[in-house]
Amino acid sequence: MYRIPMFCMALLVSFTVSAQQHFTKADTLRGTITPERAWWDVTSYDLHVHVNMDDSTFSGFNTITYKVLKPDSTMQIDLQEPMVIDSILQDKQSLSFTRDGNAWFVKMKAPQVKDKSKHITVFYSGKPRKAKNAPWDGGVVWTRDTQGRPWMATAVQGLGASVWWPNKDHQSDEPDNMTINVTVPAELTDVSNGRLKKKTDNPDGTVTYTWYVSNPINNYDVALNVGHYTEIKDSYSGEGGKLDLSYWVLDYNVDKAKEHFTVVKPMLKCFEYWFGKYPFYKDSYKLVESPYLGMEHQSAVAYGNKFQMGYMGRDLSGTGWGLKWDFLVIHESGHEWFGNSITSKDIADMWIHESFTNYSESLFTECQYGLKAANEYVIGTRKNIKNDIPIIGPYGVNTEGSGDMYYKGGNMLHTIRQIMNNDEAFRQMLRGLNKTFYHQTVTTQEIERYMSNAVGFDLGRVFEQYLRDTTIPTLEYRIVGQQVQYRWVTDVKDFNMPVKVKLNESGYKLIYPGTSWRTASISLPDPNQFEVDKNFYINVRKRAATDNKP
Repeated sequence: MYRIPMFCMALLVSFTVSAQQHFTKADTLRGTITPERAWWDVTSYDLHVHVNMDDSTFSGFNTITYKVLKPDSTMQIDLQEPMVIDSILQDKQSLSFTRDGNAWFVKMKAPQVKDKSKHITVFYSGKPRKAKNAPWDGGVVWTRDTQGRPWMATAVQGLGASVWWPNKDHQSDEPDNMTINVTVPAELTDVSNGRLKKKTDNPDGTVTYTWYVSNPINNYDVALNVGHYTEIKDSYSGEGGKLDLSYWVLDYNVDKAKEHFTVVKPMLKCFEYWFGKYPFYKDSYKLVESPYLGMEHQSAVAYGNKFQMGYMGRDLSGTGWGLKWDFLVIHESGHEWFGNSITSKDIADMWIHESFTNYSESLFTECQYGLKAANEYVIGTRKNIKNDIPIIGPYGVNTEGSGDMYYKGGNMLHTIRQIMNNDEAFRQMLRGLNKTFYHQTVTTQEIERYMSNAVGFDLGRVFEQYLRDTTIPTLEYRIVGQQVQYRWVTDVKDFNMPVKVKLNESGYKLIYPGTSWRTASISLPDPNQFEVDKNFYINVRKRAATDNKP
């Protein structure tokens, strides 16, 4: 999800505050694999929810199928205030439970035998938190379309899926599959993740839509979209065969959507070229018009950019290239690979979602308009980088790091691409990531190790610099006769990132600076024509030849 627009300083402040706040027991219960979470592994959810549009309430139940990893007698279920759990059943027996804020602790009666599969059904109800400013400050959006008709959608990334339904609300544990049953007034349609399996007319004037997700899905991706929708069907022939496409838009936007969403097929072709096959062929690809800006809901991408080019009509790079395509279609769809197929175990590692997806914008620009345009785009986004707090947040407390995970993270990946100095190898690394970690939850360390192996160079200090530090490295140099002396100045010990420079008229070549001065010969007509490749996200500082200060 793109959640840090360049003009939204208030959000950047909120990220800084959240990263420096005093963490509470509630933060730990939300963000940690507690003992009450550790002993069981979710294998599927069967969610039933009745949406009452009149009073903004939900009611229903969720049957959780899980595998017992080790015997225990207390299970943690998450459901956030003001929602309440009404009752819990296992093996037709009622279970007792206690509440600690948004965590509910269930006392199991039956023996929990290792490696056995069990079911538990949680009945719940209440008025879920209303979104204050979705998707940034999320929850449930209750609004009306331009014709005054009811329109509702969910947007809960960061805040958590337990805002509106009971589950094991931690990114590290995804169900292998999920059924989503949504009951709404008969005149409305619900669009959720996966494929629509059936539509059931109920005698009370409601209708139930049953959606089935056959692939693993992270909790915050599970979505409701309720309104006067019309479906536009299409298909795409890709690396995985025939991919069903559908665009669910408000009935009065059908003609506009048919024209505007023609970008989807070239986008899919581009992303499959760079990342590998679309990860959810079994569940299809959908764009769903939403009453907020957008969100990467798996196989049901929320779209609220109002059929404009750019980001709400703006170019976030300031180069003009960002107005050539619809930002929300491209960015949120890029998350199908990074965020939805490859998911960080801890929200502190959200750079894995956002940095790669940010760079997908540049890759799409490259597919459509060439490498020069793509380079200009990614370099143009640097003006939005704040270098306020580290990109990686504190672990175990459900807290993200800096919003720089977007622009700075994307520029870090662009810099790594230059280090590789082989675009095909870079492409194979991206495809390899998606093959190796297909439908998995991962850690930063796993991604770092994979990329270092693919590059053939230990990127540890590069990741330390860009993900865990708030500065960027400075390449200092001085021209002495026909030589250039150079070194890195940075807080990262023994920083050793290669960088491309121009030493002769044949173009840029890699040099390998350290934190002590090193020397290279220059064969340019004028040694002062020495320059550093602007595709590297670094500072460059020239010193006088006579400047021998350390």
